[in-house]
Amino acid sequence: MLRASHIPPVATPALSALKISLIPALSLSSSLPHLYKLSTFAPLHNFLPKTAPPNSSPISFKRFLPMLGHHPCPKASFSSGSGTGGGRELLVQHLLVKEDDLKLLLELQQRISGGGEDLSDLAVEYSLCPSKEEGGMLGWVRKGQMVPEFEEAAFSAPLNKVVRCKTKFGWHLLQVISEREESLLGEIQADELHVKIQDPTFAKEAQLIDVREPDEVAKASLPGFEVLPLRQFGSWGPEVTTKFDPEKDTYVMCHHGMRSLQVAKWLQSQGFKRVFNVSGGIHAYAVRVDPSIPTY
Repeated sequence: MLRASHIPPVATPALSALKISLIPALSLSSSLPHLYKLSTFAPLHNFLPKTAPPNSSPISFKRFLPMLGHHPCPKASFSSGSGTGGGRELLVQHLLVKEDDLKLLLELQQRISGGGEDLSDLAVEYSLCPSKEEGGMLGWVRKGQMVPEFEEAAFSAPLNKVVRCKTKFGWHLLQVISEREESLLGEIQADELHVKIQDPTFAKEAQLIDVREPDEVAKASLPGFEVLPLRQFGSWGPEVTTKFDPEKDTYVMCHHGMRSLQVAKWLQSQGFKRVFNVSGGIHAYAVRVDPSIPTY
């Protein structure tokens, strides 16, 4: 049985050898995202995308972040990111052993099914995956993010049943802890946002979030947006699912649309069903829609 201590309240920072995406670090040094390898697991370097330049050293809040996919947002529409989402996301934990350690894997599987031990406890002791530090927890995953063999096993496994599969990394025991409807991420243009803002019901039905810093908001702002400065992520991040309704449409804005995209992806990972990133940020709104709003 999965213990509550194995699921962090905001998101798991587990570094997984299986994920084929990037972590966008929430950077304080620039409005541009810095991309990092998911894992320092040396044999897997050729499996992961390239890192940011060596001289990049942003301050980040990675301990709050899940393993987010680096997917482009479709303009004025929603997308699952992979195109093969199948409408479900799974909360998965696993452990990994070497290819020639099948005997060990079978022994561990028996200890779980026959002895009542937790997969998460065994992952800490035996797993080769960096996610062992989180009890083997991989967080919420959707189709298109995992290696094919692991993905097929996970999406066909009964809930809570421990199953095994083999990938090029070795043998795995995996367990699907929970599932939910796949959340979707979209992008909205400045002129489209302007049309929506003119509707009096929009502010009541949608949630508007501005992740810029207070000094930026003082220079230029739009009515109805609640300011959640990115530098203060540590204070508002853990409470975001209680302060906002994950079922409502949520629009996120910053200066040029980069910081807000990172936060939009994070909100998506927290179960927000429909999240829009404001393309081009308030700068695009000022240039294309309302010249009375100062640019900076």
